[in-house]
Amino acid sequence: MEPPLPRENFGSAINVVSAGSTAGELLENDLEWAAWQVHLAVANHNDRAVRHVLKEWLQRPVVYQLDMHFDSCSVTMSSSPRFNMYGNEFGMGKAVAVLSGFANKFDGNVTAYPGCEGGGSIDLEVSLSPDAMSALESDEDFMEAVSVANPLH
Repeated sequence: MEPPLPRENFGSAINVVSAGSTAGELLENDLEWAAWQVHLAVANHNDRAVRHVLKEWLQRPVVYQLDMHFDSCSVTMSSSPRFNMYGNEFGMGKAVAVLSGFANKFDGNVTAYPGCEGGGSIDLEVSLSPDAMSALESDEDFMEAVSVANPLH
């Protein structure tokens, strides 16, 4: 936003940004193409877009509900880069994982956090049905693109 919100702002702002494609486009292209579509959607969610959404909301206020925006064929990505999820220490040692809690668990939800290792790494919390997770783990292209680190093993 221009001007940016102050760092001290602890307000709650939720907005949906969508990147869409057909199943055929996903099959015809690689993961880099799909990631680029998401990047474009996020990059285009600028000050003008946010102010437009705010203006519409002021004309027709609604209470945000997850099920209003998602269907069973979507993948939902969420994140907040503002908070150092691994930086909190409650006397039990450094966190080995960050989990979003029960309310954010639904099929197709992916939550991204700055990675535990730092250096630009990203940790993903993926919520999928057992069948969908099995299919994803069996996808060689996908498994080549990700690293699976489990500090508990």
